[in-house]
Amino acid sequence: MPKITYIENSGKSHTIEVSNGLTIMEGAVQNNIPGIDADCGGSMACATCHVYVKEEWFDKLSKKEEGEEDMLDMAFEPNKFSRLSCQVIVSDELEGLVVNIPIKQG
Repeated sequence: MPKITYIENSGKSHTIEVSNGLTIMEGAVQNNIPGIDADCGGSMACATCHVYVKEEWFDKLSKKEEGEEDMLDMAFEPNKFSRLSCQVIVSDELEGLVVNIPIKQG
């Protein structure tokens, strides 16, 4: 299982193992990582699972699906490295991925 590191806005870090096939959001919710609200449960309808992906990892992720950019426009302070964590599927290639959680969600 790949290890994913979630960094809270305060700087507190959580490194957890997330099963292949789950999303980054599911890994956070199942492990009670604070700051990823996931109000819509992963249906890409709320942007409350917004994360910032470290630049060196951004191009290694799957491309954004149609509609993700529109949802990110509703997120708090999106930037070019923003992703909805419900849209990124964990695989062995993401071993060591680091994501930062915004100061607040939506």
